[in-house]
Amino acid sequence: MSENLYVRDPQSTDLGRNIIEHSIKLIDKLGFEDFTFKKLAQEIKSTEASIYRYFENKHKLLIYLIDWYWTWLEYKIDYEVNNIKDPIKRLKIGLAKLCEEKTLDPQIAHVDEEALERIMIAEFEKTFLTKQVDADNKEGLFVPYKSLCRKIAELIKEVSPDYQFPHSLSSTILLMIKNQLFYAKHLPSLSDIKFNPKNHNKRLYILVEQLVFKTIH
Repeated sequence: MSENLYVRDPQSTDLGRNIIEHSIKLIDKLGFEDFTFKKLAQEIKSTEASIYRYFENKHKLLIYLIDWYWTWLEYKIDYEVNNIKDPIKRLKIGLAKLCEEKTLDPQIAHVDEEALERIMIAEFEKTFLTKQVDADNKEGLFVPYKSLCRKIAELIKEVSPDYQFPHSLSSTILLMIKNQLFYAKHLPSLSDIKFNPKNHNKRLYILVEQLVFKTIH
């Protein structure tokens, strides 16, 4: 992830990892608008000044958290498709990893991936629908998201080399997955993916697979 996201790498110290852990919990609980460094400082029993030593503002902290999510998700896709040769199977695995229910990764104790996905679903657009989006992009703040889009686009091209819009389809799919999960829970009339933790991720995958394969063929 871009070093422009932080003043000091939060992964390098116990306090930094504590900031990450509890910022995920607070944003998930309060929402980004009501989240403040003051509240975070109270949560971790530290000072606002100590948080500013790691992050310039809460906007960059939000981008950091969501960039971490995209990086983690791309790693999971790479791991699953690494030894698979069949391009159709590789693409289906990639789409399945995007759609599947996210669970806690025991190897990363200070990150709640389930809460982080909820934050991504609710808050992702706030990272780039801003006046400073072009400046943020020049600083490389969206590289993990663009990298994941490129990964899915590459899997699409493996199946259909002549398809003209792999990156457009890839970015559309990523936003659609996020939006459909949000609609299913909060605006159900906008989705056929009925909110049901035991089933809606499977239905979402069926939708995404049909859309992608019918489009590229």
